[in-house]
Amino acid sequence: MIRSIMALMLREMSTRYGRSPGGYVWAIVEPIGAILVLSFGFSMLLRSPSLGNSFLLFYATGYMPFSLYQGTSGMIARTLNFSRPLLAYPSVTWVDAVLARWILNTLTGFMVTYILFGGVLSVIDANVSLEVLPILTALSLASLTGLAVGVINCVLFGLFPAWEQIWSIVTRPLFLASGVIFLIEDLPRTVQEILWYNPLVHIIALLRTGFYPMYAPNYVSILYVLSCSMVLLPLGLILLRRYHRDIINN
Repeated sequence: MIRSIMALMLREMSTRYGRSPGGYVWAIVEPIGAILVLSFGFSMLLRSPSLGNSFLLFYATGYMPFSLYQGTSGMIARTLNFSRPLLAYPSVTWVDAVLARWILNTLTGFMVTYILFGGVLSVIDANVSLEVLPILTALSLASLTGLAVGVINCVLFGLFPAWEQIWSIVTRPLFLASGVIFLIEDLPRTVQEILWYNPLVHIIALLRTGFYPMYAPNYVSILYVLSCSMVLLPLGLILLRRYHRDIINN
């Protein structure tokens, strides 16, 4: 199993990054570009971000956990289609394919986050008191939530192809509804109560507590995020075990 996972990870690395000029550099350049655009745009409209004095750091703390979740869920959702030729071999199972993509995407996400935050903190003058535990917890929850949502969508994308387009449309407001570019506390009370049910709101707020010691969102619930993942993930795995052959042979 370990050999299969490692082989699938190497194949994924060569396919995703090995065929493009720059390779893994794009995994770092892409989030940097997005954060720079957000920082420049909002610095023209606002005098200061909602937390601290650096637009770069504020938007980085929102964008990186969201990007980790989004990338993980998207990759896991397309696992069977991507690895369909290799799943014909008895030694390679759908579990290997899912684990390989999840591990690789998580390791890449953690590496990119470390490099990006290190770069941001080296070029800005911000009074930051880092707390590693909430940062690592938030990133781990983002990865786990991405895995859970991705596994469910892996089944739904395979059984109902139209669901992929529907999901893309439904989740487009997610970037705004997760508190990436603002604090949930700045919104009306009614909106806050609705957005509370979005696990990404809790994840992003938790990560920001690791950078801003004065920020203490009392609505963050790690238990709620774990509960969502622990409901979706087993359900998705059960359905994937039942229908993976139908999806592969479709």
